[in-house]
Amino acid sequence: MTQSKKYPWIVVALLWVVALLNYMDRQMLSTMKPSMQVDIHELQAAANFGYLMAIFLWIYGFMSPLSGIIADKMNRKWLIVGSLFVWSAVTFTMGYAKTFDQLYWLRAIMGVSEALYIPAGLSLIADYHSSKTRSLAVGIHMTGLYMGQALGGFGATIADKFSWQQAFHSFGIIGIVYSVVLIVLLKEKRVVDEINTENKVEKIKTPILKGLGILFTNISFWIILLYFAVPSLPGWGVKNWLPTLFAQNLGIDMSKAGPISTITIAASSFIGVIFGGILSDRWVQKNLRGRIYTSAIGLALTIPALLFIGFGHSLFAVIGSAFCFGFGFGMFDANNMPILCQFVSKKYRATAYGLMNMVGVFAGAFITDLLGKSTDAGKLGKDFAMLAGIVLVALIIQLSFLRPKTNDFTDV
Repeated sequence: MTQSKKYPWIVVALLWVVALLNYMDRQMLSTMKPSMQVDIHELQAAANFGYLMAIFLWIYGFMSPLSGIIADKMNRKWLIVGSLFVWSAVTFTMGYAKTFDQLYWLRAIMGVSEALYIPAGLSLIADYHSSKTRSLAVGIHMTGLYMGQALGGFGATIADKFSWQQAFHSFGIIGIVYSVVLIVLLKEKRVVDEINTENKVEKIKTPILKGLGILFTNISFWIILLYFAVPSLPGWGVKNWLPTLFAQNLGIDMSKAGPISTITIAASSFIGVIFGGILSDRWVQKNLRGRIYTSAIGLALTIPALLFIGFGHSLFAVIGSAFCFGFGFGMFDANNMPILCQFVSKKYRATAYGLMNMVGVFAGAFITDLLGKSTDAGKLGKDFAMLAGIVLVALIIQLSFLRPKTNDFTDV
């Protein structure tokens, strides 16, 4: 089955569901604050809620490089299956939490288990797809993340109609069942060199320090790290605090603001990653900087969007700017791994993406904590708008210095 021309797309479909569950389980907490704070009084302070969101990000970030190294060394199928099972079990267990401390430690465990997925999943997709389809494949996979983010917004709706405990139980059991499906259908892709026959050679084992040394002496990789980290500030800010900002700026209840905000971002990002994936795959066949330019166009769209998200108070302005942000961020998201493939050997891609994930998530943890304090101080919108300036700086650096020499970097 793995030799079928359709199987690379079957892999994308299988991992699409995992991506959905990955973001749905982590995102739903951000929209259920009003329901949960009735039972867990510490959540009434926005700063405490920010700490709860941030612990996930700090643990997730610290685990990401290790997760990438593990994915480059072992069978990625079992890493993905185990990761999904554990975080789904944690989600299920969160429905039984009675105290803030219990939620805090469960979020920390979720950070460990969810960190194991992204480097393994994206490197597996990159290995199954050539440069002609890589951005589209990654983009389609990313739509699973956005769909999960959107469905996570319905956590507030389920909590409002039933209970927040029921929401955690329902979503957790779905992931546990799907991990069994992956055991049957998902197959590992062997990494091969130019001489050997595909699917016949085991993953090449290299010392951990050698791989890290190669990455850290690659100037382009440092630029990619910066370019990935800076947009992560507004990216994570939108994921964790946009429902709150919608509720404040539009004067509506969180049970409505949650689905509206998350669906808007998810729908626009869905369109953005598909458009950005198709455009990038075609452009790079004619110009090696095609992926760079596609990503840059997307990131440029987020700059005015952040200004209007922060200062807009009408339904049209807030939703319109959120749509623009999601579309642009989708174009950016679809091309991060494909751009990495132009500068880093397939032997180290999971490790490299794990490091990228780490700096992005640390940026997310920082901004999540900061925006929690901004909410308490009544300046959430202003701080959202200020993020536009640093995104502009990252965009200029990316266009000035990233110059790939190949579509698919294969040297060690």
